[in-house]
Formats: sequence, structure tokens, C-alpha cells
Amino acid sequence: MRERVPDDVVEDILGQLPVKSLTRFRCVSKSCDSIITDPTFITKHLKLNLNQSESLISTNTHSGYLLYTTKVKNSSPSSKHLCTVVCNNDSTLTQISRFEIPSLFEKYSIVGFCNGLFCLASRDNDLNHIIYLWNPSIRMFKKLLATDKDTTSVIGLAYSSQNNDFKILRLVCFFGGQEAEAQIYSLSTDLWRKVVISMESLRGYEPNFGTIVQIHPPCIFLNGALHTVAFTIRHRFILSFDVNDESFREIMLPPNHLDGVPVNFAQLAVFKGSLAVFVFVHGRRGILCHIWVMEEYGVAESWTRKYMVPMNWVWNGYFFGCTDNGELLIKNAIGPVSIDLESPNQNILAIGDADWMGFTANSMESLILLDGGK
Repeated sequence: MRERVPDDVVEDILGQLPVKSLTRFRCVSKSCDSIITDPTFITKHLKLNLNQSESLISTNTHSGYLLYTTKVKNSSPSSKHLCTVVCNNDSTLTQISRFEIPSLFEKYSIVGFCNGLFCLASRDNDLNHIIYLWNPSIRMFKKLLATDKDTTSVIGLAYSSQNNDFKILRLVCFFGGQEAEAQIYSLSTDLWRKVVISMESLRGYEPNFGTIVQIHPPCIFLNGALHTVAFTIRHRFILSFDVNDESFREIMLPPNHLDGVPVNFAQLAVFKGSLAVFVFVHGRRGILCHIWVMEEYGVAESWTRKYMVPMNWVWNGYFFGCTDNGELLIKNAIGPVSIDLESPNQNILAIGDADWMGFTANSMESLILLDGGK
């Protein structure tokens, strides 16, 4: 008579397997399915993958991962794929995954992603209160209903390492001078909470600037916090949200970023691991894009203007952010390209007609939503 392998040993073995294998092993037995779908195992598997991803970054065999969505050839217009490629050190790309995007998401766009989980939202006024969390690795999603319709909102997704929780931040602005509101969703509790963002409650607040009347996307994650550009009638600044203690603070924009001339647009990005702001400014030579980098996080005096580049590099295309090497990810008349600011050279990305791009230092799959998605 053969001895039964203890559950803890089975769990340790399963914890080393990739997501694709685990989804198959669910069919082996009820005990395997029970282990794999248990929230404790899902968390353990996530943490193990995070540790492995961090160790791979230190090996320096590539510069990161490019994610993009593209239409499927010879198929319906709404049929799209989400692809991930490795950015090799010799500037070549190697595809490691391709997932079909559910037709349900036809009117939705990716507004955030982390640790194998994607957040999708729509700018359609009839749909902007509906948010989806999607895990393509296990082909499961979760539909979330935000609390307000017919408002302007900016959405960010982040993982709280201290609380082992995924959180969505939905920043909402109202008409008529009402103070902006933060709606915070926690995956662990499956609940939304509302928090009024008063200027007086912000860390680092400067008085007499009025209430927040506008918030500008994107909402980027850096140093454990989500960041976006916020406006009052007399002031503009960076609003940050710490995902661990759920506190808001004000981070000042470069003190002389206006240079005495009108600003057309300002957008946040992560540039070589630092917070950066891309400012489009009317000057003597037309409109230029000024790239400011905060060399010491949270210290306004450390803002440094690194580059001034032609407006059409970014403005006349779709700017999706930066790689870890500081290259700009843009879709212009040529197609998807990365631009090296030091050269400056345009590198055509061999990914077809991508309509969205993102970059991450570590790419991983997870079992998140396996215990509560559809």
C-alpha cells in the first residue's frame, strides 16, 4: 500500500510550478484543486513569483518587458491580443506570451497593471463607472461597479506589499466646486470606500490654493504610491497616494517649470526609476517638451530639467511612457517606436500596429482572482 503524500509537501511542490501548469493540475484531483484555489496558497505563490522576478532583474540579461495590445489579423475589428515581449540587450524582442482579450472589453482600455493583474476602464460616460480587473494568465476577470456615474475620473492600480492587497484608486472630480473625492477599492475585502480629498488634509499642503477641480491622467505607480497631476483654480501639483497607509500628500512641480510662458500640457512618467514630468511649453522656438526629473523622491528642490525635445516627438503621437533605460515609448506616423534621448535615435519596434504599450522591469503571472473571479 502506497503512502499518501502529505498536503504540505504537495503544496510546496505546486508552489514551484508556473500558472499554466497549476490551472491544469486543478483537474487532477479535488485535493489539488482545493490547494490551488485556496487564498493562502495564491498569496504564497504570488510572493514566491515576486521574489523570483526580483532576482531575475539583478541578472541583467535583458532591459525589461514590453507589453502591448494589437488587433488580430484577418479577424473582427474588435478582436485583440495582449502580448508580452522581452527587450533583449541587443535591441531584439522575444515574445513570451500572447492572450486573447475578451470581446467584453471592446470599449475598455488598460489603465493600470501590476503582478499579472490588469485594470480596465472606459471613458464612455455610460460606462465610466464600470471597472474590470483581469488576469489573462488564468482567463478570469472581476467586474467592479464604482459609486458615481457622469463624473470625470482618473484610475490607478497598485499592489500593497505591506498589506498583501491589490488596490484601485479612482479619483473623481465634480462640477460646481465640490471637493474632489477618492474612491478606494480593496481586492481583499471586495469593498469600495470614499475619502474626500481636502487640500488642508494633504501632507506638504500650501494654503490658499482652493479646492481640486481637475485631475489629469495617467496615474503612475512609484515608491509605493500612485501619482497624478491635480489642479486647483490657482495651483497645479502632483497628488500622491500611499497604497500602504492610504495617505495623500502634495508633491510640488518644478518651481520654474512654466518659464514665464503658457503651458499646454503636463504628464507624469517614470524615467529611469525616478518621478518625471513632461511639460509642453510655448517658447521662442515653438512648443517644446521639457523633461524634468525628480532626482531625490519627494524633494521639490531636486527637480532637474534633463532634456528639451521637439514637441512632435511626443505631442504628435501617442506617448505611453518610458523604458527603464529612459527611452520614450511612442506611436507616431512610423508606428510603435522607442526614442533614445541621448542619441537621439528612433528604434522601430517590431510589434505590428500596437494601440497600447506598457513597460515593466519584471513580468510575472499569478493566480490572483482564481478564488473570486469569473
